[in-house]
Amino acid sequence: MTQFVKLAVLAGWFFSHGAQGLDLVPQLLRVNGSSVTLSVPSGTRVEFLASIPGARFLAVGPDNELIAGSNGASVYRLLPPYRSAQTLVSIGTRSHSAVIRGGKLYVADSAGLYEADYAGPSTLLQPASMTRILTFPTGGHSSRSVIVGADNSLYIGIGISGNCSDEYIAGTSPDYSFNLRRGGVWRVDESGPTPLLTPFSSGLRNPIGLAVNPENGELWTTNAGSDDLGYNQPREIFSRLHQDSWHGMPWFQYIDSSFQRQGCIGSSPPRPASEATPPSVTFDARSTPMGIAFVQNNQLSNAFNGNALVAIHGSWASNGGPGTRRPPKIAMVRFQGNDPIGVEDAVSGFQRADGSRFARPSGAIIGPDGNFYFSSDGGEVQGLFRLVKTPPASSPPPPSPDTSAAVIAPSVSLLLGD
Repeated sequence: MTQFVKLAVLAGWFFSHGAQGLDLVPQLLRVNGSSVTLSVPSGTRVEFLASIPGARFLAVGPDNELIAGSNGASVYRLLPPYRSAQTLVSIGTRSHSAVIRGGKLYVADSAGLYEADYAGPSTLLQPASMTRILTFPTGGHSSRSVIVGADNSLYIGIGISGNCSDEYIAGTSPDYSFNLRRGGVWRVDESGPTPLLTPFSSGLRNPIGLAVNPENGELWTTNAGSDDLGYNQPREIFSRLHQDSWHGMPWFQYIDSSFQRQGCIGSSPPRPASEATPPSVTFDARSTPMGIAFVQNNQLSNAFNGNALVAIHGSWASNGGPGTRRPPKIAMVRFQGNDPIGVEDAVSGFQRADGSRFARPSGAIIGPDGNFYFSSDGGEVQGLFRLVKTPPASSPPPPSPDTSAAVIAPSVSLLLGD
């Protein structure tokens, strides 16, 4: 059974058994002098909480604080109720992601993985507090996503440097020197005296989003596809990863439900297309899916439970003017059991008809309070947002956040789609 037919059968079964798509309703949101009308799930609203320059991936700390990476040098910390951000530490060039494990803060910037002792909000850090424990290849796609897997190991995503770069994360010298070992996900081996990067999954052009499904411990990724095949192909992917999984890129692209050989790279594929794992579901080409949040026991509604919310960053490329760029949004990947069966919009409207953008979602997480939090690193508003249940009409509105901070200029550093 082809992947397309399999998904069609699953989707038909699911919707024939009474599941409905999210009912989206309009919501006017004003922040820092900018306004936009979003489409949000009925019974919820989007709130803007705090300005954070270039906010990227999010993590939860030991005392329910949120840690936010950025597309700059700084990592930020927000204490409940997350209405203001403070600089936790500034290192490197692009501190895209951070995670806390076992009393340690780990920050993945473009050049390496940094570590420091971390004991919660009382911890004060300086650049000298951070020790680089691993070095990464640099150049081209610069996001490095670090998460803690179900086995308590650290996993790190890295993209190839371009569209068709002859780079292979599982290769060895002399064909693939260290700087060419890219395009997939590493597992950090900490069994010896020093940490080592070991290949976990390969053949991914730019696996920005990484997340563990808490239902079963499986690791999933979003992957930004090639930019050199036009505006409509290849579609971006959402895929399950496992040890030694191979996803074909850049030698093969998944187009029209099959892996097709690409002429832009002349070297022999390290593995055949027959060994490549098809994506579980796909997003529009050039949409740049990023952060993933699996939803369990949330504060919103049962419509979200068991599914994944994905931050769609939107494209830099257009198909005839700014208004045709792929729009930023929050998408929901619907699951039936362990398998995705489809994708639908969860929060949309960040891009106006003229192509101007209110925000560009990047990070995604379920917070300690069970609400869905997402970050924006571009557009007119950069910082932290939250999707919450709409209070009963008789309840007083929550306090308004301080939105007096200066509007941050949109990011222009994402020319390779990450």
